Amino acid sequence: MSRRRTLRLLRGVAGQRFFAVLVLFFALFVVFTLTQERFATSANIKALLTSAAILWVVAIGLTFVMLAGGFDLSVGSMLALTSIGLGAFVNDWGLPAVVAVLAALALGATLGAFNGILVGKLGLSFLVVTLGTLILYRGFVNLWSDTRTEQVLSSFLDSLAFDSFLGLPYPVWLMAGTFLVALYVQRSTYFGRDVYAVGGNADAARLSGIKVGRTIIAVYAISGLLAGVGGVLQTARIGAASPQVGEAVLFDAAAAVLLGGTSFAGGIGGVGGTAVGVLFLATLQNGLSVAGIASYWQQIVTGGILLVAVLLDRVQREGG
Repeated sequence: MSRRRTLRLLRGVAGQRFFAVLVLFFALFVVFTLTQERFATSANIKALLTSAAILWVVAIGLTFVMLAGGFDLSVGSMLALTSIGLGAFVNDWGLPAVVAVLAALALGATLGAFNGILVGKLGLSFLVVTLGTLILYRGFVNLWSDTRTEQVLSSFLDSLAFDSFLGLPYPVWLMAGTFLVALYVQRSTYFGRDVYAVGGNADAARLSGIKVGRTIIAVYAISGLLAGVGGVLQTARIGAASPQVGEAVLFDAAAAVLLGGTSFAGGIGGVGGTAVGVLFLATLQNGLSVAGIASYWQQIVTGGILLVAVLLDRVQREGG
């Protein structure tokens, strides 16, 4: 079987996982709608989508890294560090909120690119590198913040978190914009094709003329940038820069990406599946919360789903 046909077959398998999660998502939505009268209200649906915005952008960034055959353990630390940076840019540096947000996003992209340089240029293990930067960046979070939460007062950030346009909160529009841009990059650009090629077979991609190191740096920079977007949204939502944020986002993001059909092996999946994975997890957590289920049960269920997603990924890779 040719390499192209093999890749097509494996992507079809990933698509089956995506379809299964899509069916489960709709089934879950129907069950919660029928059993919880507050679940399907307009206010709760908006709250569900708004609460999913941070996970959504972080998971899309992680998708690009995993498509290229890597993984980024440091996304939560980058989210926290950009949040602390945003607070410092506004409160200590006196920058206008818009400029501070752009600086925070640049910080996130730089942190991600640093991971990419160590992995793509120096050839270090992505697990070792991102485990190291997880700890390193979290250390900088505590150093910069002195482990204290600091209030961030900004009408721009308040508007970003709580205002609406055409009846939808701004975070929902940000989710849609991030998804559409990522989908375009993934499907309609040479860079998107390079990401799939590098994830499918880095050596073959290099022999075909693709700049593998540059591509790896770029996907980690995207992950850092979107973790930065998550940090900005987190700061806007709570009105403060806290060193405690982002500690659990990695696990939810990994579960969403794997549920959506993207493989740990790379080269298979995409942001469409990730979006469905995020909506499934957000609906599950919101529905359990509306039903009055304790938060630790939500953690248990999410952890179980992550294990199932990893198992499915392993089975499908061996089957391929």
